[in-house]
Amino acid sequence: MAHTFLLEPGRWTMQGSWLERNGLPISVKGMTLVAWNRDNWFTMATKLIFPGNSDRSEISLQYKGRLHDGERQYTFLLQHNLLGQVEGEGWIGPDTIVQRYWVLGDRQRRSGFETLLRVNDTSYYLTSGILVGHFLTSTMEASLERQST
Repeated sequence: MAHTFLLEPGRWTMQGSWLERNGLPISVKGMTLVAWNRDNWFTMATKLIFPGNSDRSEISLQYKGRLHDGERQYTFLLQHNLLGQVEGEGWIGPDTIVQRYWVLGDRQRRSGFETLLRVNDTSYYLTSGILVGHFLTSTMEASLERQST
């Protein structure tokens, strides 16, 4: 089974739940666009919104990374509207894509992770978390669906 998320250009929608420490789950929706250029550089843009929750600001993420031919690991830079400048790495497994990232120059030692489980060619299941030091501060779980072009 070959991955279609990240490894192919595409548009993905997501829907799921966001959970913060000592809080109740809230609904989250989003969209991700993935693009590639000839030099094995990818860009990925994600926007998350919290419908029905006016207290939450939207989250936007702009990734730029490089995957060398034949490799299963990649690095990326991320501009996150809440965390700032972020650096990370990803591993591509047979059924999952795992990303780990850390905020640059951050005194709070914020970091995070994402795991994308391939369900089929057009569906993935995402789990993610953001940490401050050694403690989880938020998690998200969502279903991703590829949109036809």
